[in-house]
Amino acid sequence: MIIIGINAYHADSSAAIFVNGKLVAAIEEERFTRIKHWAGFPALAIEFCIEQAGISLDKVDYFAIGRDSKAKLFNKLGYLLKNPFSSIGLIIERFQNGRKISSIEKELSDMSSFNESIFKGKVIQVEHHRSHIASAFFASPFDKAACLSIDGSGDFSTTMLGVGNNNEITILDSLDYPHSLGIFYSAFTQLLGFPHYGDEYKVMGMAPYGKAIYMDQMEKVVKLKLNGLFELDLSYFSSGAKGNITYDINHQPVLARMYSNKMIQHFGLPRNPNEPLTQYHKNLAASVQKMTENILFHILNHLHKATGLDNLCLAGGVAQNSVANGKISTYTPFKNVYIPSASHDAGISIGAALFAQHQILKTNRQPCILNATTGTSYTNEAIVKLLTEKGIIFTLSEDDLIFDQVTDCIINGGVVGWFSGRAEFGPRALGGRSIIADPRRKDAKEILNQKIKRREGFRPFAPSILKEYVNDYFEGGEDVPFMEKVFPIKIDRQNEIPAVTHFDGTGRVQTVDKDISPRFWALIEAFRIKTGIPILLNTSFNENEPIVNLPLEALNCYLRTEMDMLVMENIVISRILPN
Repeated sequence: MIIIGINAYHADSSAAIFVNGKLVAAIEEERFTRIKHWAGFPALAIEFCIEQAGISLDKVDYFAIGRDSKAKLFNKLGYLLKNPFSSIGLIIERFQNGRKISSIEKELSDMSSFNESIFKGKVIQVEHHRSHIASAFFASPFDKAACLSIDGSGDFSTTMLGVGNNNEITILDSLDYPHSLGIFYSAFTQLLGFPHYGDEYKVMGMAPYGKAIYMDQMEKVVKLKLNGLFELDLSYFSSGAKGNITYDINHQPVLARMYSNKMIQHFGLPRNPNEPLTQYHKNLAASVQKMTENILFHILNHLHKATGLDNLCLAGGVAQNSVANGKISTYTPFKNVYIPSASHDAGISIGAALFAQHQILKTNRQPCILNATTGTSYTNEAIVKLLTEKGIIFTLSEDDLIFDQVTDCIINGGVVGWFSGRAEFGPRALGGRSIIADPRRKDAKEILNQKIKRREGFRPFAPSILKEYVNDYFEGGEDVPFMEKVFPIKIDRQNEIPAVTHFDGTGRVQTVDKDISPRFWALIEAFRIKTGIPILLNTSFNENEPIVNLPLEALNCYLRTEMDMLVMENIVISRILPN
């Protein structure tokens, strides 16, 4: 059986394909269009998926799309009747989006040589948050687990709680739009001067530089309820928050203003993006992050009490908050937490396919997904051909020599682009499309921001650590395959790795498993042998763009920045002169 999962007409459009229950490929459309958070129909991602499976589109048994326009229909109508004037834009947007979802067969026909009738009866609509939950539970190692999906909104829900049991998910409760933790965080993100879709991670990165001294005011914005959920005081949010995302002609998400004049009165004027960050901004960011954690732990503690389960599967945009994720085992009774590599909306494609596969078609579960490398890959021959055509000088070497060259480069203060194997699915570089540096250097952050990333100085870089050594450096000692959690770095180790130690002594960790990522593991091991440190600084291979996908994009990023070395498979390009 062949199932393609699709996230379409929604931010972070993507596609995934399962063949006889096994994930063969998954990729975001933005990797091809080169437009961040691209939100149209993922035709290029679908084409990639069927190429990887070695089939044509007519051989697909089902297309599972992670949207259901009929979900919570009466709740939507009730909301629109109560808010007729402020909801006009929302009505138009939802109507247009619903028409697009209902025309999937035509989209599939347009992108292929097959008549639309070929696809009739093959499209399965899966509610947004059920897709999120499925992307976590059905990919997890758990036979039974409590489940939570939480984000801005999707199919009129913002939060959904459930239980996964073998190949079935049961929904326990949900919260309707516009009461949304995602909207809460996004509104303050805008107020703090970060206006773009997906900028919330900047507030999370800034929070450790402040103190959460505005909690009294925060508790007036959000009320925790006895049923384990919450509600916003909507007077703090503009009417634009009742239908806040539109898409421009390039299918890029555009956010309307989400905060009201009342929020300005209580929390100050919005910061101009070019305005310096003050301690007030940092304290406000810390308070927003603290309130978000309080809400999340409130929900999870209630969910644990309701289910009695120690396993948790977490997904949705709020599950991208790696700082909060790292505290779950401390502030809730949950002992084991699985969060997929794409917990945000790109993961909807995997989730919709898994929901169709297990919940609807009742197929048996497959082994858990612990490897995010489901994207593009390129041979040495293809890379050599490109570089020869471009007149680029390079060397072709065996792995051991490359590991030696790369580790020498970064030990001497160099920055290396690392393009190896299949690209990762999700927003994190995990050793497939990474930029790496020496975690021991106090000036590494400045070097990276000056040479390549050109981003805010407060934003941290991540430590990728050999799995065998995680307990030596981090409190908690959990496996974190997808860089989805932040943990405290042991105090006596922080001076050893200052480049990946955040202001508050934490690090967003990735544990590198020899069996899952053998080449990246071997590179870190080569660095450990030379330095005694089983860690590399790891950040995504890009410069204010989607993560590089093609060898040409990696080459162009190398050429327009001050990167010292580029490794693409077994090909090395270097600005460092040989001895």
